[in-house]
Amino acid sequence: MTREPESPAGSPRRPAHPGPEFSVIVPTLDEETRLDETLRRAKSALGPEAEVVVVDGGSRDRTAGIAADHGRVLSTRPNRGAQLAAGARAATGEVLVFLHADTWLPDGAGTAIRAAVRAGAEAGCFRFALDPDARGWRYRLLEWGVNWRTRRLHTATGDQALFATRDAYEACGGFRDLPLFEDVTFVRAVRRVARFRLLPLAARTSSRRWETGFLRTVVRHWALRAAFLAGADPRRLRRYHERPAGITESGVPPSRCAPRTSGSHPKR
Repeated sequence: MTREPESPAGSPRRPAHPGPEFSVIVPTLDEETRLDETLRRAKSALGPEAEVVVVDGGSRDRTAGIAADHGRVLSTRPNRGAQLAAGARAATGEVLVFLHADTWLPDGAGTAIRAAVRAGAEAGCFRFALDPDARGWRYRLLEWGVNWRTRRLHTATGDQALFATRDAYEACGGFRDLPLFEDVTFVRAVRRVARFRLLPLAARTSSRRWETGFLRTVVRHWALRAAFLAGADPRRLRRYHERPAGITESGVPPSRCAPRTSGSHPKR
């Protein structure tokens, strides 16, 4: 597979003939550690005919090569909202599944999405769960809190593997060009035009972001979310969302990655 440039904004690439049932869209930046397993599980969960579109934001590790073994690889700047939007424009499936590179779809995900769509839900997400290595009451409390928030406040995050039919995605305007809270903004928009459903199966995401300081990470996230809900611009909040020094998107110390050149993409 070769790397393809991002499609120009506003020029959707729709197939002239029926495409696959599912397209899974994955934004990446230095994700060699988990990406292969994530994509393998996605194709197992959605079926071997599922289309894979990985949108890379300038990785300096083996991310693009790993992605090319599974599907198409697009290149764009490192901005998750822009990456997801580019992937959706390029995808040809009737149901779009937006998946973080460190999140694993559950077995039977395709069947669950298919049943939800047939029942009238044109968009939705999975329950939130952390990987099996995340043991302890604080992680269970975090899972409970995120799922309670989804049920009661009718919101969701990208860690829950969002999905939408092509029609619902286009009707709501899709993902906005935002570096932060692009997922919350999308869920707000799609709920205005389509029925949104929380599926009973759980998507498992990596606990890596909480391992550098559980309480500090939770407090910072809730503070940023409160500021966003109060009207703060996600582009300005981004500076407070940087990862701890010495940790890349994949959790690999920079010393184990090839150095960036002066013209490379900045970190998210």
